[in-house]
Amino acid sequence: MYPEPARHAPDQRAVEVHYPTPIQPAITAVSAPLVPVQPGSVPAVASIVLPDGRVVTGYAINPVHPQPVQAPPAVSRTAVNVALGGVGFLAVCGGLLLLTSFIAALTAFITQLITLAAVIFGGWIAVQILGASGHKGGTTVNIRKAVIKRNHFHG
Repeated sequence: MYPEPARHAPDQRAVEVHYPTPIQPAITAVSAPLVPVQPGSVPAVASIVLPDGRVVTGYAINPVHPQPVQAPPAVSRTAVNVALGGVGFLAVCGGLLLLTSFIAALTAFITQLITLAAVIFGGWIAVQILGASGHKGGTTVNIRKAVIKRNHFHG
């Protein structure tokens, strides 16, 4: 299909020639014909004659306006960053102080609950031991009568 490359001397390189293959046009639907659309306005064509006599023709290009230079900020960015870092550091220190205070208050509250439980439990034990409900199933000894019986004083 392609012609054979020509043989060259060993110091020359062989060049391959590629021929483009034409692309078949796409088949479009018959119901929707393509209508060329003109741009809203046709740009003006300018022709310029150069000093050596050549003519250059082309479209005029709008000049590009550079963006205005922004004035530097009133306060340097480094100062703003340092200030924000200081505020953040103070916020962290305050949060740690509040956390420490909360832990101390929680510890005191738990200690008070333990003390209250000990007092209530101790009071319940004291009522069980010294209660006025009487001695059930125990031996009651009347010391005066025992002494009297031992000395044989009968009344």
